[in-house]
Amino acid sequence: MERLEGYIFTALCSTNFLISCLLFSKVTREQREPYMDEIFHVPQAQKYCHGKFNEWDPMITTLPGLYLASVGIIKPLVWLADLTGKVVCSTAMLRFVNLLFNGGNLYLLYLLTCKLHLREKSKSATRRILSSLSLSTFPVLYFFNFLYYTDAGSTFFILFAYLMALYGCHKASALLGACAVLFRQTNIVWVAFCAGTLLAGQLDEAWRMDHTKKRDERPSQVPLSLVGAKRVMYFLLEFLVSPAQAMVLLAVAWPYAAVAAGFLAFVVLNGGIVVGDRTSHEACLNVPQLFYFLSFTLFFSLPTALCRHRLLRFLQALRRKPLLFLLLAAAGLLLVWNCTHVHKYLLADNRHYTFYVWSRVFRRYPMVRYLLVPAYVFAGWHFLDSLRSRSLFWTLAFLVCVLAATVPQKLLEFRYFIVPYLLYRLHMPLPSLPRLLLELALYSAVNAATLYLFLAKTFLWPGSAHTQRFMW
Repeated sequence: MERLEGYIFTALCSTNFLISCLLFSKVTREQREPYMDEIFHVPQAQKYCHGKFNEWDPMITTLPGLYLASVGIIKPLVWLADLTGKVVCSTAMLRFVNLLFNGGNLYLLYLLTCKLHLREKSKSATRRILSSLSLSTFPVLYFFNFLYYTDAGSTFFILFAYLMALYGCHKASALLGACAVLFRQTNIVWVAFCAGTLLAGQLDEAWRMDHTKKRDERPSQVPLSLVGAKRVMYFLLEFLVSPAQAMVLLAVAWPYAAVAAGFLAFVVLNGGIVVGDRTSHEACLNVPQLFYFLSFTLFFSLPTALCRHRLLRFLQALRRKPLLFLLLAAAGLLLVWNCTHVHKYLLADNRHYTFYVWSRVFRRYPMVRYLLVPAYVFAGWHFLDSLRSRSLFWTLAFLVCVLAATVPQKLLEFRYFIVPYLLYRLHMPLPSLPRLLLELALYSAVNAATLYLFLAKTFLWPGSAHTQRFMW
């Protein structure tokens, strides 16, 4: 049975890669020259291809992981194929590197699905395969497989690092996490998440042992109340200040600590997290970014997560604790009013979808931002309810990392939501086959629409002869 599943998955990977290659060919024919951020990435990669490792474009704000990986992939292929130098590191060849990462992401998503849903091994192999395929076509990620951006490679190394962490290979996980940081500095958050899952596992075990000794009838359950929160806080303090527990944790988690120390040294020596131009990449307390992420997650998880029973549970929770939800809504209104930051790029670049969301909705009708707060509250409840099969401490670790990855970002960019969304979706219970088909249909429809807009609905800026295209 497992062999048959392997054959089916291999055939599906091949079909997916062929379709992606056909789309890649179409995109490259229509947009031959570097586009948007590619005007910085492509020339920099070409310098590396020619061995000019000491030259750097100051407009680039990320570390050179993408360019190093591209040279490491393309150069051996050129030597093996005995190609001429003209083909080396052309725009098309560099973009093709991301298509290879796309194939790797599909395989990693499949391995993660199998690992995270071991207890559901008896369920249909079709569901595991289809779930992996659907996630590999996740619209924002899939679109950037056809351009020379950092997203495909960054996601690949984060997924690989997390897979190694789940298998207990923490040295390999930390090394892969360091590679992910070379693609995008903010990936240090997801390296911390890998370490956090290790800590969560230790906490879960200690919690079970502690409450088994006390003969608690439901040792793994924590009441969602002030009393429950107090119990958890006391337990965490006792665990973290215990020298014995700290030594046991450090003995396993030291590779992540080494990566964190290296990253801290980089920040100190560099004078900040951003390399190159820092004027447009400043951290701030932009709490509504979390609300945008929760809404984004709700929309893309509708086919797999939203159901009548969940809606009924929400209404019951609303009826049982109306004061809590009123307080959450009031806090949301206050945060939207006081902590909303608008990046200058968001209002200046009409090639991104976020420009139209902000200028045509939020800016034109300011009250909409406040009217959406109840929807944000529901999206947050839905997010947590979808993960209720996971342990309390794992959920806390994930929430902390989601906050760290979204809230400091001033610019509203859907690309920043790729990794947290994929991790969220991977940890949900494995959806049924009809729901997976609905999810794949939604993702395919969004991908078709975005690629159509990018290829067919071009426009010109006043005073410029360059063709402009819509994109995420």
